[in-house]
Amino acid sequence: MIRDFFRVLEVDLSQKKARLHKIDGRDEFIGGSGLCALLFSRFGKVNEPWDDPMQPLIFAIGPLTGYFPLMSKTICAFKSPYNNQYTESHGGGRSALSLRFSDLDAFVITGCSSEPVVVAIGSNDVEFVKADFLWGLDVIQTGKIVRKMFHRAKGHRSILRIGPAGERKSAISCINVDTYRHFGRLGAGAVMGHKKLKAIVIQGDASFPLPETRSYKKAYKEVFEDIIGSGMMKKYHDLGTPANIKRLNDLKSLPWRNLLSTSDNEIEKISGEVFADDHLLRNLACSGCPIGCIHVGYFREKFMKDHRYFFEQVAYDYEPIFATGSMLGITKPAEILKLIFKSDEMGLDVISAGVALAWATEAFKREIISIRETIVPLNFGDSKGYLEAMEYLAKAQNDFYASLSKGTLYAASIYGGQEFACVLGQEMAGYATGELFFVAQSLGFRHSHLDVGAYSYEQKYDDKDLDKHIDFLLKDEVKRVFLNCMVACLFSRGVYTTERLKRCLESTGYNNIAENIEALSEKIRKDRWKLRFSSGFNPDDISIPKRFYKVVSWKGPVDKGYLERLKKEYGRRLKRLVLNE
Repeated sequence: MIRDFFRVLEVDLSQKKARLHKIDGRDEFIGGSGLCALLFSRFGKVNEPWDDPMQPLIFAIGPLTGYFPLMSKTICAFKSPYNNQYTESHGGGRSALSLRFSDLDAFVITGCSSEPVVVAIGSNDVEFVKADFLWGLDVIQTGKIVRKMFHRAKGHRSILRIGPAGERKSAISCINVDTYRHFGRLGAGAVMGHKKLKAIVIQGDASFPLPETRSYKKAYKEVFEDIIGSGMMKKYHDLGTPANIKRLNDLKSLPWRNLLSTSDNEIEKISGEVFADDHLLRNLACSGCPIGCIHVGYFREKFMKDHRYFFEQVAYDYEPIFATGSMLGITKPAEILKLIFKSDEMGLDVISAGVALAWATEAFKREIISIRETIVPLNFGDSKGYLEAMEYLAKAQNDFYASLSKGTLYAASIYGGQEFACVLGQEMAGYATGELFFVAQSLGFRHSHLDVGAYSYEQKYDDKDLDKHIDFLLKDEVKRVFLNCMVACLFSRGVYTTERLKRCLESTGYNNIAENIEALSEKIRKDRWKLRFSSGFNPDDISIPKRFYKVVSWKGPVDKGYLERLKKEYGRRLKRLVLNE
């Protein structure tokens, strides 16, 4: 039942061939993030550009996927078109459990197809289907057609696909997973687009037995009851992460209108309560999760004057509401949902798209760019203009949008306006909490707010103890690295303590991993950072735009001197960690 090696499928698009590998190292690399680092070291080319034909696109799950609740994520690893460095993106939906039912720990896509293709992966076969007719279609259209193409697929199925943004190799494109989830951030969609890979169908057509031991049943019951009965996860099912919208605004930490302010009286119009009361249609869950944190809302549009409407369903969370709501000055929930839907339809990372358009709006207002570049007027609060601009951005409609699709700072380097670009390694997440978060996202492994919990920590503490803050960043990262090796939903980090993970691993036969959690976490953290550094990352190259130095949060104005000292010391500690400098 429990094996000490990884089953990894290599799919070569150039040759339209697949090969199964049995790779040793389970007790050393665990799975998820650790397995991705191992596979990139084996298949990747750190010194070649992201679009080298043989650069891999890797998807991996963890040892407890399918065995315990909330072990529901998949890690996607690749060399990023955004910064040409090794990175990861994390997604949910049915992808993880579909991989488990395919009897695979990971699959690796290499090579480039000569024509658009869909790849279908099962437990015993791989199918390459010519897909010229799908090229150019949006994500929603593609999903409908691919579902019909594989409607007879048995077992647990997951569909990963890209839209126009990925086809055009946008550095802010994403991979859509089962309609409502994504591998977002840092351009995973562009990697599929470059490979002419329109969609991946994971057909979980096998089965796997569960342990019959008393220790497994006890561990499972303990986890399940804590998730369901303790109330610890209740907030994710009720309002979900949109509950944070009003809280962050009250703390003067919610970015508004390209971070020109951090709170606004209009917040009552876009609170989590308003979305739930007026626009929530249903809750969904990733496979293997009993919580149901995916909040699916709806909006409707009239298509005939005699009160005839069609409606669209769209998942919403805190980050998309920030990116297409407060950041753009939009305070009507239906308009925010339309913008999220347009981003999903085009295959854009919604955070980067929203923040990029916020920068473009301020540049337009300052007359740094004109209607010649934007095609439509961009004004804070004008959702109609943003809906058009979102599509122009995805399709790289002109030179300006082609530049913006490579990232806000790239466009600013051509047109000007670097000082008010809201970029922290990539377009910022929705937390203007202060110095610690700005540094954490800027220098974080994925430039993600989830690399460490600085966004949460900084809502509670307002001191300026540099050593304490650096220690927190480094220690919290190690904990999250292990969860990302499992691959656990990070919402469950309060449930899956180190001791509980140890019992779960022992109950499924992974005793060597259970006995060495701390040491393995440190090793894999270092392995990942080595790949980042060897592929070009240098903390000294990261600059924080001037806009962040003007932020006023609940703690008061940002302390420029402390921000710079914090960034310098964190960068120094990262280099010492990896390079022994």
